[in-house]
Amino acid sequence: MIRNTNQLFTSKLPDIGTTIFTVMSKMADEYGALNLSQGFPDFAVSSKLIAHVNNAMRQGHNQYAPMPGLPFLSESITNSLADTYNWNGDKDAEITVTGGATEALYSCITAFIHPGDEVLILEPAYDSYIPAVRLCGGVPVPVQLNPEDFSVQWDKVEEALSEKTRMIIINTPHNPTGSIWSKADMASLEQVAMERNLLVLSDEVYDRIIFDGLQHESVLRYPGLRERSMAVFSFGKTFHVTGWKVGYVVAASELMVEIRKVHQFLNFSVNTPIQFGLATYLADKKNYQNLHVFYEKKRDLFLNRIAGSRFVPIKCSGTYFQLLSYDAISDKDECTMAEYLTKEYKIASIPVSPFYTGQRNNHILRFCFAKKDETIEKAAEIICRI
Repeated sequence: MIRNTNQLFTSKLPDIGTTIFTVMSKMADEYGALNLSQGFPDFAVSSKLIAHVNNAMRQGHNQYAPMPGLPFLSESITNSLADTYNWNGDKDAEITVTGGATEALYSCITAFIHPGDEVLILEPAYDSYIPAVRLCGGVPVPVQLNPEDFSVQWDKVEEALSEKTRMIIINTPHNPTGSIWSKADMASLEQVAMERNLLVLSDEVYDRIIFDGLQHESVLRYPGLRERSMAVFSFGKTFHVTGWKVGYVVAASELMVEIRKVHQFLNFSVNTPIQFGLATYLADKKNYQNLHVFYEKKRDLFLNRIAGSRFVPIKCSGTYFQLLSYDAISDKDECTMAEYLTKEYKIASIPVSPFYTGQRNNHILRFCFAKKDETIEKAAEIICRI
């Protein structure tokens, strides 16, 4: 019996396909290419962290954790936030451990966005934001960052605001560009959010990876933002364990009540022994305080080794991604160029155009340098031959 599936359902995301990360990683595997596309490290996880998780398993911590997260982990998070951002919130009411940052973002959007609500999204933007807004019936309103340096164009933000604007999503350090927000940006955000009574969803998963003596400007540093903001973080990014999919969200208790209503039915609770392991590992400040130094050396190694290439680097102040312009090499569009380099030169990258509404083409590719030094050396050798 042949059934017409069009009569069974109507897609809620009819124009959304497979993410560019999956597409390029699959292509890298198919063509045996060096994979600098998807943002995952290729070096070993700390043996101490592995041992902490293993010990928790052996000690019998293998059943459900509390829905908001283990109190032990919440305490370790609180101490790290106090140490870094002078945060003094309620660890029981204002922190929720989530199944990765993506789940945290989705829970926050779902908790507050109603049909017809407008959400400002600064583009290029991480590709999970817009689908999550649309699934709630919200209306994504893209606002382009300055194409020269990917800074916020506050006049454009003001123009995009309306009576229906409910939330603004920010991301610093920024994926895919590596740009960061300044104190002036945060002051502008605080003013806009308070005047317009907006919620702020702040994607801060690369908060520990910031370079050149600069400081990460978290919403948690600003009293006027803290009361209306949700800050999302990722252990996967901080401790090189992207496959564990553990993150957390920090928000005022009034907001967290609503976020947990979604979280409890979306994921309920997160892997228990991993939470124990992370709590123990996070308690030692040395395990996160110098992460920026570790990655800054890798960024500098990558840039040094490609200095003789025809690619032009775009300033990277944070994350573990480096944008390279190929404007002097080819007039191919970004997706075509990324595919070409993967097939012909055996190096995989990520085109930036899919991070825009409307697929802009600026002749820019994103390369991940969260790799072993020998991987970086090999990648640079290929890039210099292009």
